[in-house]
Amino acid sequence: MEKRLILAMALSFLLLLAWSAILPKQQPIENKEVTRLDRSPIPETAPEVPPSSSDWPSLQDAKTIDYRQDKYMITFIEPLAAIQEVKFNDYQSASFLLQNGFLLNDRSLVFTRQQSSPGEITFLHTDSSKKVTKKFIFSNSMYDMWLEISIENLSDVPLSTAAPLILGTLDFSSKNPDARYQDVAISTKEKVSHVNPRKDLQATDLNFLALRERYFCVIIEPEQKPLNGYIKKTGNHDSEISLSLKSDLISPGQEFKEIFHIYLGPQDLGIIQNLNPAWATVVHYGTFDFISQILLKLLQFFYGLVHNWGWAIIFLSIAVYLVLFPLTLKQMHSMKQMQALQPHIEALKKQHKDNPQRMQKEQMELFRKHKVNPFGGCLPLLLQMPIFIALYQTLMRSVFLRGASFLWIKDLSGPDRLFSLPFPKPFNTFNLLPILMTIGMFIQQKISTAATATASSAEQQKMMMIMMPLLFGFIFYSMPAGLVLYWFINSTLMLGNQLYQLRISRIK
Repeated sequence: MEKRLILAMALSFLLLLAWSAILPKQQPIENKEVTRLDRSPIPETAPEVPPSSSDWPSLQDAKTIDYRQDKYMITFIEPLAAIQEVKFNDYQSASFLLQNGFLLNDRSLVFTRQQSSPGEITFLHTDSSKKVTKKFIFSNSMYDMWLEISIENLSDVPLSTAAPLILGTLDFSSKNPDARYQDVAISTKEKVSHVNPRKDLQATDLNFLALRERYFCVIIEPEQKPLNGYIKKTGNHDSEISLSLKSDLISPGQEFKEIFHIYLGPQDLGIIQNLNPAWATVVHYGTFDFISQILLKLLQFFYGLVHNWGWAIIFLSIAVYLVLFPLTLKQMHSMKQMQALQPHIEALKKQHKDNPQRMQKEQMELFRKHKVNPFGGCLPLLLQMPIFIALYQTLMRSVFLRGASFLWIKDLSGPDRLFSLPFPKPFNTFNLLPILMTIGMFIQQKISTAATATASSAEQQKMMMIMMPLLFGFIFYSMPAGLVLYWFINSTLMLGNQLYQLRISRIK
């Protein structure tokens, strides 16, 4: 029964990992007050809902402008006064590509670049009714910038301020390997919610709105008026994220101005928190976010000592193992107690083979007499699962591992890819770490099975000894090398402890 329970819990843990890898659930971050969200379909005639960009013509021939500073290079689409792509200097081959442009106004507005001061880029649109100016003001050494939008009413009638700004279109198709990590964060008063961008949404009175990918994010916050935020599905695999200011009227001859503070950069809590503490809640690691934040701080601490993310993961593995070691000892002690009772349990099974209820009753009496908890070996494993899941969520989204090398591993955020193979994915590369991990788990299972096997359970445990390592190896084969490295070190430490305990028992 002990082995079956542990197997069931291990399989449940693997199922959680697989489910999270396929479609991680978006979790709200609750504080004090409740935000009212309207998930009803967006009316096509609503004046504040921006037009869809799905029918826009190709912008391949549009003039682009590159702006470089210490942290990134931004490519602008001049006619739209919009950002097309952001390339980050501190992260190898890292870019934030936004379909159809970012901070984009209505397509009917055609802008031209104007002369501007150093550290600024200004675009101007003028027609018979209005003059629209968009000025981007850059911070030279940080990931934030400011967007100043001014609208001057040149007509004889009032003009609405509810001009849309389109953040971009999210791609959820299979062509985007990181689509499952995309979400939208919205903030009103004391609450930040991470919402599913695959469904239509209207949200009002927002303090700020954020769009997240796996490693990078965009945060936009107005200095004066609250925002309205929108998510609108534009296809089977696309959603358009946009915002607008609260509707107001500009009198003839008057000018309206709003300044937006914008963050475009990595999901690095330290950087984001220094710019605006309220933005810290954008960085969120899922169900066990609190544990993930602690593990991330530990990982950064070890990196500060060894200056290598691979070694930092190894030291983190050792630290977590030592913290959980009392639970591991308790689990092993419980399993030894169960092992000592196996002959009595086998005798009861033979004695009451025709009366299962009597057999169960006698077993429970046996456990009570010897003060053995049949679930004692499972409870420590159950307590460890939130830590393992939190670590999985942390390492899968940690921007620090992106492009970080260790030994033969070129990028800890992807499989170790020792060399290529002529097979379809996921076996198109030879990934050494998952194979080493599988071998280590096989040895560990073999030792455990040899120590606890009985005549009636020998065949079942032999099957478990083969299937469990293979199942773990298959699931971990395409996972980031940083996560596999952690699990490999953890398995090695557990194997070493098993060998040590086995040696002590033989001496006794």
